[in-house]
Amino acid sequence: MASVERNDGTVGKALSVLDQIASYGRPVRFGELLAESDMPKATLYRFVQTLTNQGMLQYDPDRQTYAPGLRLVRLAHAAWAQSSLAPVARQHVDALSAETGETVHLAQLDHAQVLYVDKRNARDPVEMFSQAGKVGPAYCTGVGKAMLAFLPEPELQTALAQQSWHQFTSATHGSAASLQRELAEIRAEGLSFDREEHEIGIVCVAVPILNSQSRPLGALSVTGTTRRTNLDTLRSLGPRLKQAASAIARDAESWLFPRSAAQPTPHNNGEMSHVRSDA
Repeated sequence: MASVERNDGTVGKALSVLDQIASYGRPVRFGELLAESDMPKATLYRFVQTLTNQGMLQYDPDRQTYAPGLRLVRLAHAAWAQSSLAPVARQHVDALSAETGETVHLAQLDHAQVLYVDKRNARDPVEMFSQAGKVGPAYCTGVGKAMLAFLPEPELQTALAQQSWHQFTSATHGSAASLQRELAEIRAEGLSFDREEHEIGIVCVAVPILNSQSRPLGALSVTGTTRRTNLDTLRSLGPRLKQAASAIARDAESWLFPRSAAQPTPHNNGEMSHVRSDA
């Protein structure tokens, strides 16, 4: 089948400008945007001005910089509350963090990458890449591999084709074939590990959060440093992690599909049917 080229027109271009500005993680000058944009100067300026007028960007006239605006923040907060696992999982993440004393991550897949939706720092925090709201690679993180392992085969192949296979450390998987061997082990055991594959000195154990159709809603992990823990110690937390993941999945399905006289239930083909609450 021939691939279809995406053309999202004006809206897609405006969103690409928002993505570009957000990627800096700081206020940015128009000249910086222009240097990295493939848009003509006049076109880029028009988009930036429109987004500013609509409150999606805010302009600092003193520094002559642009940053995400309050309207965008409000939209992001609404999306986070309605589509993220964070609100429903919060009590379980808090409990796990209190019990282990290590860093706990909650993540979901976003366009074949890992989106960290919640994080609790260890009692003795350490600097690491992950932060709530940050996007990371799926092929070399514990939470990413936990979710990839339970994707249906066609979706898995699509996701693998979108990985960069950048070699972050000597332990990083460099190809889909290498990773798929580990994914088979993860499916069998239900546990995923980061063996210093993304950051030197950082290790973790992770489990998928699966819905009733065994599809990944997200993943949960406990992360530590090699100076104070090891993979065997993290593996011992596997049963507790699985218990928490099951509780989150159960709560998420109740939260997303509240019980009623005519509760919609997804079939395997994605269509909705109605079942009686006392069935």
